[in-house]
Amino acid sequence: MQKWYHIFQRSTGLSPYVWVIFYILPFYFIFSSTSMYESIIGIALVLMFFACYVLSFVSKGRIMYFWTAVQILISVTMTVLFGYVYFSLFLAFFIGNIQHKVGFITMYCIHLVTTFVTINYGFLTMNPVMLSQIPFILVSVLGVVLLPVTTYNRNKREKLEVQLEDANKRISELVKLEERQRIARDLHDTLGQRLSLIGLKSDLASKLITKNPVQAQAEIKDVRQAARSALKEVRELVTQMRGARLDEEMFRVEQILKAAQIEFSLKGNVKLPNTSLLNENVLSMCVKEAVTNIVRHSHAAACSIEIESSATKATIKIEDNGVGLPKSFNLSKGNGLQGMKERLEFVNGTMEMIVDKGTTLVISVPNVFKASEQEVGKS
Repeated sequence: MQKWYHIFQRSTGLSPYVWVIFYILPFYFIFSSTSMYESIIGIALVLMFFACYVLSFVSKGRIMYFWTAVQILISVTMTVLFGYVYFSLFLAFFIGNIQHKVGFITMYCIHLVTTFVTINYGFLTMNPVMLSQIPFILVSVLGVVLLPVTTYNRNKREKLEVQLEDANKRISELVKLEERQRIARDLHDTLGQRLSLIGLKSDLASKLITKNPVQAQAEIKDVRQAARSALKEVRELVTQMRGARLDEEMFRVEQILKAAQIEFSLKGNVKLPNTSLLNENVLSMCVKEAVTNIVRHSHAAACSIEIESSATKATIKIEDNGVGLPKSFNLSKGNGLQGMKERLEFVNGTMEMIVDKGTTLVISVPNVFKASEQEVGKS
């Protein structure tokens, strides 16, 4: 519920000056009565109504429903005695701010029924005050019907927007975490072996420098070569961290396969307008890893890549005519396939591998749905 100092209707679309009139009007109806006794009762009911109105905003649970029920009784009494039906609008706004669905529906129905019954009672008894303000009463009835629903839906939409914003922040944090894990994994896979080799070669060279200088120089040369190779791999890794687009990766794939004397064919459009940059980056890295495996292990003579993009997902099929994979092949070990699977699972993607006279790898990622301009116009 809102705070008590928000009870003045700032978001209902009605001017605050109109609500001020509703605050003053009950006194007009009360003093129109010729009986001093009724005037005292009416003023007490008005003050009691606003006191309960404030208490209902600051209360929670059953106490809040109790104060709301008291307000409904006061509204019914004011309508019957003085023909003042406009407290029902205050109640309509308040009931729309009840967040519990069952509580909202219950109080909405009770308020709706009591309002209709009391208004019909006034018309049946030919209350002259109510008969003189029929147009305003009809507007009030319309407000009692629509105002709670619109207020409830607006509050629910605002709550969902807040939850969506929180979810987007969490997704952003998860993306950063996954990127850190990916960088750590790639650094470990890329530099771990090289640095271990450099350490071993350096220790061996330091032992041989007096015993066998020629062999020590050869070991130092290997250390230098390993260091250069590690530096090159680090630079490539940094380039990958900047984000790879599929069209750029396809150009490198073509160059790699051409250098390996593997015939290459490409079908489909390398531009993926419906795919997010993160998902396209995942696809590009998976394509690179798959082609690297083909060059190193498949002994293939030809490789084809087919790209299909729809409104819901982007799919890439990589097929070669190589030797395939052995039956004892373990997906969790080697060849980078486990890393591909983890990256795809992070973006809710899938990977399917078919081995039959070669290997076919099918990878797909979901696309972000974007409504067309026509659909937006219709809505």
